Amino acid sequence: MTRFGPGEIVLVDWRRDGRLGEPNKLRPAIVVENSRAFSDGHATAILVPLSGDALMVIPGLALAIEPETENGCTKRCWALSYLVTTLSKTRLRGTHSRITPDQLQTVRNQVVVAVGAAPCPATQSA
Repeated sequence: MTRFGPGEIVLVDWRRDGRLGEPNKLRPAIVVENSRAFSDGHATAILVPLSGDALMVIPGLALAIEPETENGCTKRCWALSYLVTTLSKTRLRGTHSRITPDQLQTVRNQVVVAVGAAPCPATQSA
């Protein structure tokens, strides 16, 4: 099974068999899983989708990704951490692009908040 590393940007066939009105084309996503927690043969990957749609942004749960050579982005996009999901690796296509380690840590922290394992920073008391 192909191994995808944390911080890699992959292309995802989100809905290979999608219904009318659902996106069914390749879209980018960031691999956010802890690669030490899964064996090389593990069949799925934990992902956060990327979007160029600013209307999808929830403050504190999405990270702006500016275009850079390393990430391959051609315009500003957002890692939508609140939409974390797990998909079969058969739906993924590797790229040579990746986000920085600091960006990956920010996305992972946002995922923790989104699933309720940490308090939302805006609601923390001083």
